[in-house]
Amino acid sequence: MAQDIIQFKVSGAVQGVNFRYYTQKEAQKLGLKGHCYNHSDSSVQGVAVGSSDKVEQFRKWLEKGPPSAEVHKVELIKEMRNASEADVEKAVGSSSGFEVRR
Repeated sequence: MAQDIIQFKVSGAVQGVNFRYYTQKEAQKLGLKGHCYNHSDSSVQGVAVGSSDKVEQFRKWLEKGPPSAEVHKVELIKEMRNASEADVEKAVGSSSGFEVRR
């Protein structure tokens, strides 16, 4: 099955408001693999891998975020459609789910 990869950066009031936790829950609900983490520039960044429609749903969710957050901007640092298995492996390693990294 073809998979898409996005590397994202979410700016705004997204740290200290459980944004990563809710991002993980949304990704898990959609069956995505990947991770997210707090970046030193006060953004939340990460990678998501999955079917095209699920990755698109996730991207749209990132634009709103959870009620506790205030999203100002979502940047797609990298976007790859129909990624090869090697590209997926490079993006998420052997991870079988979506994790919050510190």
